[in-house]
Amino acid sequence: MRYLLASLYLTIPSRQFMQTPVKISHVPNILSLQDMIIQSANRYGDKLALEDLNDTPIPRLTYSALLKQILKFGSALKALGIKERSHIAVIGENRVQWALSYLTMSCFNYVVVPMDRNLNQNEILNVIHESDAEAVIFTSLYEQIFIESHTSLHKVKNYISMDPISYGHHFISMSELIRNSPGCTVEELPKIDPKEMGAVIFTSGTLGRAKGVMLSQNNISSNLMAMLSIFMMYPSDRFLSVLPMHHTYECNCGLLCPLYAGSSIHFARSLKTVVDDLQRVRATILLGVPLLYDKMFKRIHKGIQEKKAVAKVLNPLIKLTDVMQTVGWKNAKKSIFKDLHHKFGGSIRFFIAGGAAPDPLVAKGLRDLGFNFIQGYGLTETSPILALNSPSKLKDDAAGIPLPGTELRINDPDKEGIGEVFGKGPNVMLGYYKNPKATAEVMQDGWFKTGDLGYFDKEGFLHISGRKKNVIISKSGKNVFPEEIEDVLNRSPFVLESLVYGAEDAKQDEIIAAQIVVDAEAFIELAESTGKEITKEFLHQIIADEVSKVNKQISSYKQIRKFVIRDQEFQKTTTQKIKRFANLAPQPTED
Repeated sequence: MRYLLASLYLTIPSRQFMQTPVKISHVPNILSLQDMIIQSANRYGDKLALEDLNDTPIPRLTYSALLKQILKFGSALKALGIKERSHIAVIGENRVQWALSYLTMSCFNYVVVPMDRNLNQNEILNVIHESDAEAVIFTSLYEQIFIESHTSLHKVKNYISMDPISYGHHFISMSELIRNSPGCTVEELPKIDPKEMGAVIFTSGTLGRAKGVMLSQNNISSNLMAMLSIFMMYPSDRFLSVLPMHHTYECNCGLLCPLYAGSSIHFARSLKTVVDDLQRVRATILLGVPLLYDKMFKRIHKGIQEKKAVAKVLNPLIKLTDVMQTVGWKNAKKSIFKDLHHKFGGSIRFFIAGGAAPDPLVAKGLRDLGFNFIQGYGLTETSPILALNSPSKLKDDAAGIPLPGTELRINDPDKEGIGEVFGKGPNVMLGYYKNPKATAEVMQDGWFKTGDLGYFDKEGFLHISGRKKNVIISKSGKNVFPEEIEDVLNRSPFVLESLVYGAEDAKQDEIIAAQIVVDAEAFIELAESTGKEITKEFLHQIIADEVSKVNKQISSYKQIRKFVIRDQEFQKTTTQKIKRFANLAPQPTED
């Protein structure tokens, strides 16, 4: 067996901060995703690899069956006349067949184009066109789109449905292709050049503005090895997959990394069934975004507060279990708070957050109750992880420590050490597809410019302050990071979500403003307990009080001076990040 890293302690050198030892573990060396799949099939054989919790045509596969299906599906694609290096788009909800499609393309030297399942029809057609896809693999949700529009996509020769197809249309059944394929041997697989483009991920589907990130199998494989070396996963781990798999965060961290480690991946039925699905599969790891954990923690906290006896002893129990853990009883919190853990299946090893910075108080709150919470940082362009907290060394308010093999630096730091985060390493993208101008804008002497502002602390942890383009300049000339204020505002039980930004006041000075979506459930409970009617005035008064509480917790130049209560939730990306600039049309009214 080949290994990339020996079991040792990694020390991150820098003149800027003290050296921080991080334990890293030996991991199998993989040259490509094709290599990874073959190794895992040989190593884990009949162990479960993939499972759908919804009813689908291919509901579950072991590691050996997964490889067999890949060999049959890939051979079928070749028989259709789809040549190596052709681009193939895949779109649909999370399921075994989506993963099988992605892995088949990786093993048979095709270029995979994972598509955002929430794109509208125009955006779908545009991404397929811009990506030069010659085939599309899709679920029944998109059948009608391709029935109506296939004549305009001249490059696409094959439409392959994961579901039973309607007769009378020139679509092909994925199940029938696999069933009728003779397959091939592993030795007959195409030779992969891991440094060639292996995937194109479009971060926007807007006509004329689509930007496709080109990643090689080497980009992805190197990131998998680095991630696993400081955050070990095991064949006994069971992942619940919730986030959309087209997103690099979920695809690489929640699909490929578990397959590399021999874990099983279970595709949740929906976002609404997450807790039930955690119980059903007794998941050990959940990969989520901060919004998911914020909602989860609010519900946990609310449930505790409703039980006055429990609420009264909570803090003493937390302190007691802290002491117990320091003296060697590692599972003290899980034992004391076992009823709570059983609600999430009773087997959670880690909650992992990415896609945006989680609220440090949520992270600490979950850890106080015995849930291990880890966060990382990265972008699609970096395959995706640049920094990660390690179970052996972590901070709730930090993005993490640079992954092995990855270099990070702060460009042009200010007097507080804050500047744009630049990254370099084998995981940095090849560039943007057919867009050398956009590529040149984000690359500088081999360094990728992330667009995020941050700093390193004395122990070498990276802290992200916010997006460079979101920074608000206060009247005093100081930088205000809206994400920081949103974290505090969102802690209110009456605030479901918020968006903070700069706005002009009557004097045309820039002030801090906020748009707020209220938590309807919290207001209904308040109205019922106080006997008051829910009116606009009532909503405004309660939120004004909450904003006032927030302002007392932050510096004067960061304080919210105006706010507006929105009628609808914010538009979000598929990883539940608020589309900041798309939501700024309504102007706030005076507080």
